Amino acid sequence: MLGLPMKPGRFNAITDVPGIQVGHYTDLEHLTGVTVIYPENGAVAGVDVRGSAPGTRETDLLNPVNLVERVQAVVLSGGSAYGLEAASGVMRWLEEQGQGFPVGPAVVPIVPAAVIFDLLVGSAAVRPNAQYGYRAAQNLKGGPVEQGVVGVGTGARNGGLKGGVGTASLELPGGVVVGAIVAANALGRIHDPITGELYARFLEQQGEFRLKHPPRRLSAPDYTEVFTDTFVRSNTVIGCVATNARLSKAQAQKVAQMAHDGIARAVFPAHTMFDGDVIFCLATGEVEIAGPAELSRIGAVAADVFARALVHGVLHAHSVGGLVAYRDLYDC
Repeated sequence: MLGLPMKPGRFNAITDVPGIQVGHYTDLEHLTGVTVIYPENGAVAGVDVRGSAPGTRETDLLNPVNLVERVQAVVLSGGSAYGLEAASGVMRWLEEQGQGFPVGPAVVPIVPAAVIFDLLVGSAAVRPNAQYGYRAAQNLKGGPVEQGVVGVGTGARNGGLKGGVGTASLELPGGVVVGAIVAANALGRIHDPITGELYARFLEQQGEFRLKHPPRRLSAPDYTEVFTDTFVRSNTVIGCVATNARLSKAQAQKVAQMAHDGIARAVFPAHTMFDGDVIFCLATGEVEIAGPAELSRIGAVAADVFARALVHGVLHAHSVGGLVAYRDLYDC
């Protein structure tokens, strides 16, 4: 077993990592929004951009060969490339708190960001801007974390159904905690379209998916239907994993790379030409790790936790904007 059962008082959320807060700003009228992940004391960060249609900001800075070691926040936004503006509002909020990379008498908050394409849901003319980001930062809290049609997940579409924000966590022996938050917005489905069974149900912890029906068999994959023009949309899974382990930038990047396996465990098909998949990793550094084996275990757990968070994003979503939710189609 990779991890331990959740302890009482935890939320099964990325905020179970000490010092991590999450804030959403949700625009239900136009079906878009912003989610901010905030490490209270900054964090070493890495990123893996695996999608073929990504929209990102400040990801080059996270390359281990580059100067800046720590970031002040990560932004996940709707609005396609327009939504990258939301990070400017988070920077303004952080500057007001005096947080950022010191430059003489000033600070420059380091705020990497990624966006999903949600312009075909709700209003294409209204996209997250700096004010959305600022308001999301004002809503930061240490948990519980709202899931479903909130924040970046407000306009999310996953496998033709309504997507949303999902989160999960797991604690390892020795005190390392790994959490994830995801905007479930994949081209592929999280479920077998014939039986409705979740591809990642085997990862469920303590009945967290709250499905009423017993496990169902999976049918053979269909390699034609999901790639037809009527099914394809511009999609992206973006998210962030966090841990209280002490990692270097290179190690954080490795965890982000391994976390991408969680998309493949939860979604079929994954990492297509139409997905702009991006995963960040934040390491707050409170717990020393032994070496490469422990790092590999953290990465393996990150993949499982990311997959569970992705499933939560779809299961918590409700039908809106002409998109039907999974829970309205299946017995759950």
